[in-house]
Amino acid sequence: MAATLTAVAQAAGVSIATASRAFSSPDRLAPATLERVQQVASDLGYTGSPGAAGETGRTIGVVVPDIANAIYGSLIKAIHDQAWHGRHRVVLFDTAEDPRREREQIERAKELDGFLLCSPRLPTDELDALLGDARCVVVNRALDGHPNVLFDTDNGVRQSIDHLVALGHRHIAYAAGPRDSWAEEQRAASAELACADHDVRLTRLPHAAATIQGGRAAGATALSSGATAVLAYNDLVAMGLQAGIATLGRRCPEDLSIVGIDDIDLVGAMQPGLTTVHLAMDRCGSLAMEMLIAAIAAGGEPEVVRLESQLIVRGTTAPPRDAVPPP
Repeated sequence: MAATLTAVAQAAGVSIATASRAFSSPDRLAPATLERVQQVASDLGYTGSPGAAGETGRTIGVVVPDIANAIYGSLIKAIHDQAWHGRHRVVLFDTAEDPRREREQIERAKELDGFLLCSPRLPTDELDALLGDARCVVVNRALDGHPNVLFDTDNGVRQSIDHLVALGHRHIAYAAGPRDSWAEEQRAASAELACADHDVRLTRLPHAAATIQGGRAAGATALSSGATAVLAYNDLVAMGLQAGIATLGRRCPEDLSIVGIDDIDLVGAMQPGLTTVHLAMDRCGSLAMEMLIAAIAAGGEPEVVRLESQLIVRGTTAPPRDAVPPP
């Protein structure tokens, strides 16, 4: 019987996803790990192939809440690139932030060889019942019973609050995203804890759509709150906030410092460039695809991977007009 990728992974002491990477994306492994996997593969007579994690030509679904959001564009591009190694087909499902549509799209995706469920909005108990033993990897949502790829946004949010406090801000607002978003809950909780640790005031603005228009609508509320800085749910909300306060005759960062989350390509070209928390969305997409193909081919215990976040400081943050030096 021919050697399998599972046998290679077990003999090399690595996960199936790591073993798969040795053949599909060897540049992403540490040299020592790559050498060990390749040596074991050679000893076992495993040669690898474009579909090293299983059969080629699988049909994989990708379920996202809003394909118009640029962050999902980066994610889908990375998924497609990784799928190409195994000549897998990718079918895209857009839920349009609609719970009913999300249910239907998940049901359709379950008919495929496997699927990636990105940032689902449905309640956990409903998702558990809906997914059952479906072959899927859940992205940006902690869900037991399935492989998860998560972002450690707590670190980036804390860096953001640390940065604003160091600039002299003592009243910070948090511009909330969609009410049913798991990521929204995590980011809001991290902001509250970080502000409490610094003993600075935090005002939570009302939930809004995770869009530029959602942020624009929150501009007046942010200014009336008295906060001198705002941490936004994502970059689109942050961009909308900047536009919203401009229509009211205020400027960023002179009148209001703004921080986003995601680091989509566009924000680095803005004037001023947006200070934001970088999330490795391309790495997330390729890793989630690797994990799904490996899970389809060999099963095993669901793996949970957390990717780091990092604050990127640009031009939308500055000391408030009447800054008080930190104690």
